[in-house]
Amino acid sequence: MSTKQKTIKKAVSLSGVGLHTGKDVTITFKPAPENYGFTFTRVDLEGNPIIEAKAEYVVDTQRGTNLEKNGVKINTSEHVLAAVVGMDIDNICIELNAAEPPIMDGSSKFFIEALEEAGIEEQDAEIEEYVVKDIISYKDEASGSEIMVMPSDTYEVTAMVDFGTKVLGTQNASIKHISEFKKEVATARTFSFLHEIEMLLDNNLIKGGDLNNAIVYVDKPLSNETMQKLSSAFKKDNIKVKPNGILDNLTLHWPNEAARHKLLDVIGDLALVGIRIRGKVIANKPGHSINTQFAKKLSKIIRIEKRNNVPQFDLSQPPLMDIHQIMSILPHRPPFLLIDRILELSDKHVVGMKNVTMNEPFFVGHFPNAPIMPGVLQIEAMAQTGGILLLSTVPDPENYLTLFMKMDKVKFKRRVLPGDTLIFKAELMEPIRRGICHMQAYGYANDKLVIEAQLMAQITKKEK
Repeated sequence: MSTKQKTIKKAVSLSGVGLHTGKDVTITFKPAPENYGFTFTRVDLEGNPIIEAKAEYVVDTQRGTNLEKNGVKINTSEHVLAAVVGMDIDNICIELNAAEPPIMDGSSKFFIEALEEAGIEEQDAEIEEYVVKDIISYKDEASGSEIMVMPSDTYEVTAMVDFGTKVLGTQNASIKHISEFKKEVATARTFSFLHEIEMLLDNNLIKGGDLNNAIVYVDKPLSNETMQKLSSAFKKDNIKVKPNGILDNLTLHWPNEAARHKLLDVIGDLALVGIRIRGKVIANKPGHSINTQFAKKLSKIIRIEKRNNVPQFDLSQPPLMDIHQIMSILPHRPPFLLIDRILELSDKHVVGMKNVTMNEPFFVGHFPNAPIMPGVLQIEAMAQTGGILLLSTVPDPENYLTLFMKMDKVKFKRRVLPGDTLIFKAELMEPIRRGICHMQAYGYANDKLVIEAQLMAQITKKEK
């Protein structure tokens, strides 16, 4: 099995209508660089704003998994994300000219076909994967829904469905490996109960719905008034109920198609964790709310573990940049140049090093007889490390400055003392846009986390 990241070979588009808006929409899948992840781009809005497919941006789960960042929205993202995960893709840009992807037939089938047409391309970077070591669970006491993940050699998913209705009954579906997604899950269509359809129609929603993209389970008597509403909404003269309790014009692909679609939703929603999962997921009565709450919890756990996972470097090896190379890029000079080496640099991250000695001028007054490196200077050192990342994006860095714009979520964990070797790691939280860089940065010393912060800086040309 390949351990390399993957993207698609070429751009590919398909069009349809949004389920709830009924508006025409085109979705375009585009290749993305290594370590990019999944993003949505609203090409219909000024500046083509980007929303990363991350659990932190989930704002609503009433009629799908809806994301919002800086006022920009993406609705019902789950079927598209499930297809991307199901195709074993790590990096992709998903462009939309509306807030809602096309519903197509209510499954991931057409997205899978589009991605297959684009082709899959292996990249050089290694896959990043979260290996589950202990059981992690989340339960909604009100609904009884529960989702958990436990150790496994592969990414397995099981969904168990019980809505307390005779027409649907109790169902379950499982896959042992994500490679089974296309055959066993991708074509499972979304479903709804008759009482939910009536509510949506009364609220002027599902404008893009018809009997070809939603299975409707009839959980109540079908009155003449309801039949007229459905006939009008679905543009069908006669609405009938099949013996298996669903409205006509559809034939189930599997008796447990509802459970398979819930499994599809779980995979799509857990894509928002932002990293591959090696573990077995068991979801009992899953829904977008509990799926995304679990994704948020899992993301937080991964973030904490990653933060406390101190990077290891062989400091005896020649650095990527020494102090002379650093000074050729950064405008800072002693005593305010606070990094000594650059150990790693890519288009997404940078690692720098600072040897803290008793000769630092700030130790004279901070504090006499109890020398401690000031926290603000630790932040400045991290920012200078991030400045290398930002200035590496221009061909003539000596003509630019990096200006500090904001710091957020700053936490000082331990004291930094003379003799410590500080390792700083800064990673892009989103692509650099208009010269603005938003980074998550960590500082380590003595194999422990000593500081963390989110930093924002802007690159600007020096005034003559």
